[in-house]
Amino acid sequence: MKIRLIIICFSGLIIAGCSDVRREPGRVYMPDMGYSRAYETYAELDSDKFTSDINEAGRKIFYNNMPVAGTIARDEEMPFPLAKDAPGDTVNYNASKVILNPIIKMDSAQMQEAQRLYLIYCGVCHGAKLDGNGPLYNGGNGAFPAAPANFTGVAKYQTMPEGQMFYSATYGKNLMGSYASQLTRTQRWEVIAYIKSKQNAALAASKPAATDSTATKK
Repeated sequence: MKIRLIIICFSGLIIAGCSDVRREPGRVYMPDMGYSRAYETYAELDSDKFTSDINEAGRKIFYNNMPVAGTIARDEEMPFPLAKDAPGDTVNYNASKVILNPIIKMDSAQMQEAQRLYLIYCGVCHGAKLDGNGPLYNGGNGAFPAAPANFTGVAKYQTMPEGQMFYSATYGKNLMGSYASQLTRTQRWEVIAYIKSKQNAALAASKPAATDSTATKK
């Protein structure tokens, strides 16, 4: 009788334990590791607990609203393999020549978007026709006294490797600043692919028409 009663009680406990109704939240080991604290980016934080001064880190929670160094945005490719050169150093700038554009081919929609981005961020200096005569230069009458790169009329820019273009767009070069904060990596590569397509078309148009060597002279 006792054994039967124990079995019945034990079975009842098992059935109750298998219920999907949770009356207690349970216990979580190290909850801060399992559930991160979310903070609004621009929310004002309690200065008694938080600090943006790295020297106060430890005594307070250090938080400066910036992503952790090396953070890669979702759906972004891996970072450019070359870091920015020190002032006056051209080692990495020259090394970037061998880096190829990961975007091999774009469809018409991607090319149209790349053209739109070029006109917004690049055309103001380099010109809508890529001739280095954008509104900010305007033949020397604009705000910039120095002529921007002419992608279709100057040989060194016309044949500039894609990797070097990306390096310049990412870190800036001479009077041109960095566009890494305005354009994602993918967008920068797409704009460069657009520039190259225009350069190739210009080069093809400048070549003399091929003659038929087999034609009979009269």
